[in-house]
Formats: sequence, structure tokens, C-alpha cells
Amino acid sequence: MRFLSKKQVRERIGLSPTQTARLEAAGKFPLRVRVGYRAFWVEDEVEDWQLALCKERPTDPPSQEDKSTE
Repeated sequence: MRFLSKKQVRERIGLSPTQTARLEAAGKFPLRVRVGYRAFWVEDEVEDWQLALCKERPTDPPSQEDKSTE
């Protein structure tokens, strides 16, 4: 098992610490583990979260309507 720091999580998932904290508070991101005065994420849990997002995405390509709203 490996722990990830805030910086490592940011590099891995591409979200800011604020966005990550919001997802965590909403129960949509793995909770941190306290190690002394610092907190870390479990690498396997972050990876599982990423895989779950990939499984939830639509398999059909976006329609022309979807592209026009980007």
C-alpha cells in the first residue's frame, strides 16, 4: 500500500486541492488517512475512483448538440 500527498494527487487526477476537498466532503472522492499531523490518500483508492469514473462515462460519441455547448 502506498500513500499519496496532496501534490501527488493533484498531478495524478488534474484537479486542484480545492476541487478535491469539495469532492471529498461530498463523499465523491476517497477520504484521507491521518498520519501524524498530515493526511494522505491511499493510492489504490484514488485509482479505483479513477476507474469508476471511466466506467460511468457514456460509450457513445457526443452528439453535435453536445459539441456546440463546449
